[in-house]
Amino acid sequence: MSAKSIEELIAQAESTQIHELKQTNLQLLKQLEKAKNKKADLIDAVFQACKSGIQSLDIPVIPPPTHTRAKGKEEIAVALLSDIQLAKVTPDYNTDVAEQRVLKYADKICELAAVQRKSHPVNKVVVLGLGDIVEGELIFPGQEHLIDASLYKQVTVDGPRILSGFFNKLLHDFKEVEVHWVIGNHGSLGGTSRRNYHPESNADMMLGKILEQLYAKEKRISFHLPNLDGERNWYKVADLGKKCKFFLFHGDQVRGHGGFPWYGFGKKILGWKALASAGMMKDFDYAVAGHYHTPNTQYINDVRLWVNGSTESYNTYAQEQLASMGRPCQYLLFCKENSGVTAEYLVKLEV
Repeated sequence: MSAKSIEELIAQAESTQIHELKQTNLQLLKQLEKAKNKKADLIDAVFQACKSGIQSLDIPVIPPPTHTRAKGKEEIAVALLSDIQLAKVTPDYNTDVAEQRVLKYADKICELAAVQRKSHPVNKVVVLGLGDIVEGELIFPGQEHLIDASLYKQVTVDGPRILSGFFNKLLHDFKEVEVHWVIGNHGSLGGTSRRNYHPESNADMMLGKILEQLYAKEKRISFHLPNLDGERNWYKVADLGKKCKFFLFHGDQVRGHGGFPWYGFGKKILGWKALASAGMMKDFDYAVAGHYHTPNTQYINDVRLWVNGSTESYNTYAQEQLASMGRPCQYLLFCKENSGVTAEYLVKLEV
């Protein structure tokens, strides 16, 4: 075979390969364009579904309450709201039970505020949302068999309906409602690729934003969500006045030791307080968290910590793995500027 024929064969082979690569490239571009169009359709469908879900909720015009003027310096009701685990199913818990207990909590907040008003004004309630309002869908293997609603329904249908009922009750009894919000670990979108989602992608955060938009025209309620600046934003400081600064975090940042996380909470709070003293975090007087479903309070040097309970009750996993189950409950505090927290209640929510 001559040298010329070899060169011709090589050129012909290269030409064939280039043609095949061009065809493959064209095919991939078509597939990509189709995928983009499909993704755009899906995104549009999600937005339309969320919009329809919000519009289906009727938020009535709620007139401000009139309270008999009491003597004394005004105090603020501080309601801890966490670990509703919306859509979770256990032998005695589901979405319907969660709704009953959340609304009962609102009633209890109003009743206890009425007791406090006998000695001083209580015109404002601050709700500290501490995460895990939703249960999620793919947080752990087999979870899909232990929920009664999809993540879509948790965030855009049941969550707004239940929490709007909660906030509407508070608006009937308080002149001002202020909401501070952080995310929980069950708000993660879940699945094997959960770590690949954008740090802002969290279902608790989505629910908080929907609620903020739902009450956009109601001037007596304000929402303070973490800033969306590309980070996870796992904590927040709610400044309610001098000696009334609350450090909010969900609690999954703390690891348990033998099933008991109290040493871990102490270590974390001391570290965060040191960072605040160094000007690397916002300073705080108190710390509040959830996550462990077991109410607890402790002093860590000069910082008081409250770990909130949950609205759920029977939990087979906790029974087997931790030999522990909590009762459905949430903390309610009262605070006064320059004095700090003046009273605390552990509100029982069993129906």
